[in-house]
Amino acid sequence: MGKGDKKSKRGKISIGSFGKLRPKRKKFNVRPKPTKDAQKKEA
Repeated sequence: MGKGDKKSKRGKISIGSFGKLRPKRKKFNVRPKPTKDAQKKEA
């Protein structure tokens, strides 16, 4: 368990890979698409 271990979080950081222990950050939606109900309220 260390920087050379592909399965540990520290090893994944040093190698630069992603997986279960170190998931990739997903780009989150800042504003969700307006639904039909929301459009009716605005109009």
